[in-house]
Amino acid sequence: MQAKSFSLGAEAYLLEAVVVRCGDDLTVVIGGGEKQHIGAVAVGVPRPSLKDKNVVSSSASVLCLTGHKEDLLARSAALELAKLLGHTVTVTVGLHIDDAPAAAISLLEENFQELLRQICHWAVSAKQ
Repeated sequence: MQAKSFSLGAEAYLLEAVVVRCGDDLTVVIGGGEKQHIGAVAVGVPRPSLKDKNVVSSSASVLCLTGHKEDLLARSAALELAKLLGHTVTVTVGLHIDDAPAAAISLLEENFQELLRQICHWAVSAKQ
């Protein structure tokens, strides 16, 4: 197995990730904010596109813990990585800031997207 750690942001907006290659597959754990935890888990699986069987697309299954809202982040990351890599991907996300205003949530989401870009870049280069 090959593992890589990532971090982005500062203080309450710090996101950390650990990515593990399991053969051809990938496991990603992303936590951040004031309290890292497990809020949602998604499994992305590559498949032929429904519009063009020669194009790779992906499907995802998601488990979201009651009261948590990380399901969309976990799902989008699992879909993107599974499509990009052509292999199964699990993504666990847990981000939390107490009583977060909309601006704080927006900043966490921006940091999440940038962290995901970095993970995608590494995953493609580590695959080669």
